[in-house]
Amino acid sequence: MSVKEILHSTDEKMKKVIEFLGREFSEIRTGRAHPGLVEGLHVDYYGTPTLLKTLASISVPDSHLITIQPWDISAIVEIEKAIQKSNLGITPNNDGKVIRLSVPPLSKERRQELTKVVNKISEEARVSLRTIRRDSKEHLEKLEKDKIVSEDDKFKGLDELQKLVDKYMVKVDEMHKTKDKEVTEF
Repeated sequence: MSVKEILHSTDEKMKKVIEFLGREFSEIRTGRAHPGLVEGLHVDYYGTPTLLKTLASISVPDSHLITIQPWDISAIVEIEKAIQKSNLGITPNNDGKVIRLSVPPLSKERRQELTKVVNKISEEARVSLRTIRRDSKEHLEKLEKDKIVSEDDKFKGLDELQKLVDKYMVKVDEMHKTKDKEVTEF
């Protein structure tokens, strides 16, 4: 493996951390209805865990309502169970064809709890980035130890590695600030 390959692999892994962070943040309720709150829920559909977004049409007619219209009406009970098991804190209502989720405004206490959750998720992303950096650094040092690359190439690789880490840490911080603002706004 070359320095370039290690850096490319590191970049790909760090992109995945950012994608995961985005998915995690999209599932945090901010007092506004959006499809991301329920799209990732797994529903027990005929014994198979299936994503809700593959079982139903999800729409947001206004900022406090999510409607879920299953393509297979028999799945409506399982969809309701999945919503109740989730940590959304929203009780589903159904008329036999459509499930409606009324998203209430968040209380001050719930906003504070969500701020802690956002902080925790962001810190987990930072830890993941640092772990990826550590592993890549070890690879670069092994290349030099095995005399595959020169000491200068190793140091250039380490500099590039740190630039990658800094770039992704800034993205985590930006995403954290944005989500924190969404959670704390009334």
